[in-house]
Formats: sequence, structure tokens, C-alpha cells
Amino acid sequence: MNLNALKFPIGHYEAPSPITPAHIKQWIDDIASFPERIKAVVSHLTLEQLNWVYRPEGWTIKQVVHHCADSHINSIVRFKLALTEDVPEVRPYNEARWAELVDSLDNDISDSLQLLTAVHRKWVQLLQHMNEDDLKREFTHPEYNHPLTIAFNIGNYAWHCNHHLAHIEQAIAHQGEF
Repeated sequence: MNLNALKFPIGHYEAPSPITPAHIKQWIDDIASFPERIKAVVSHLTLEQLNWVYRPEGWTIKQVVHHCADSHINSIVRFKLALTEDVPEVRPYNEARWAELVDSLDNDISDSLQLLTAVHRKWVQLLQHMNEDDLKREFTHPEYNHPLTIAFNIGNYAWHCNHHLAHIEQAIAHQGEF
């Protein structure tokens, strides 16, 4: 079994060049629909199923849900910093260690699902009101050697939504067995 394919079931994010208004619209639609799409996939799962992993040594379904809430909270903050400051440097966080904290191991995913709904509602409102100049605004991230535009990051987070939804679907399809 190809572990890289299990880790990246939809491939790595690659931004198109140029990024067009059609890309931005599709990505915003993906971000907007994510809370409902993830709820539709996880709402019927049992406790046993929430603890299935999506690949060997991967996170459980519940950890993926909790991670999405954590990640997307960080994302909206990064977007707001880029809109209000001149090329701010954003702070990374250790996703793997966050996934081991007590709130990420909680079997009750309802708070994370509610957070995703609320954060995405605010985030999409912000994204839908951006103009061309807003989309060009940038922030720096210590893991990259160059500034990242908001337009690039809209695509990156649309990919992130679809990437983790694919992880959950993969765990379900394999019943957590690899």
C-alpha cells in the first residue's frame, strides 16, 4: 500500500498560475460548504468509527475533525493579519502535538463541528468581500522562503478542507484497517 497516497489522497496543493476569479470563487465555495460536507460524513459514525485511522500511524477521524477546527481558526487569524498589517509574519504551530492534546482526543466532536460552522461563516463572509488588492496582500510563514498571498492561501485552505475530508472518507472505506 502506497503510504504517500494514503497521506495525500488528493495529492499536494499546487496553485494554478495565474489564479483566476473562477479559481477564487470555486475555492470559496469549497470552504463555505466544508462544515456541512464534513458533518454529513461524520454525523452517523459510532465511537468505534471515530477512532479509526486514515493510514498507518495516522490520526483518527476524531483527531482530523478537531485538527480542522484548530487549523481553520489559525487560518482566519492569518487572513485578518494579512489584511490589516504589512506582510506580517504568522506563527506556526505544532499540528502533531496539538493533535495529542486532550481536546483533540475527545470522543465528542460536536464542539469542533460547531466551531467549524461558525469560523467558516465568518471566514467566507470575509473572503466574499475581498477585492483584487486584498487578494494580493501577503503574509510570511517561517516554513516558506517567500511571502504568501491571500489568493494562494484561499486555494491552499480549500485544498486543506478537501484533503482532510478525503482522509475521513479513506478511514471509513478501509474501516480503519491498513
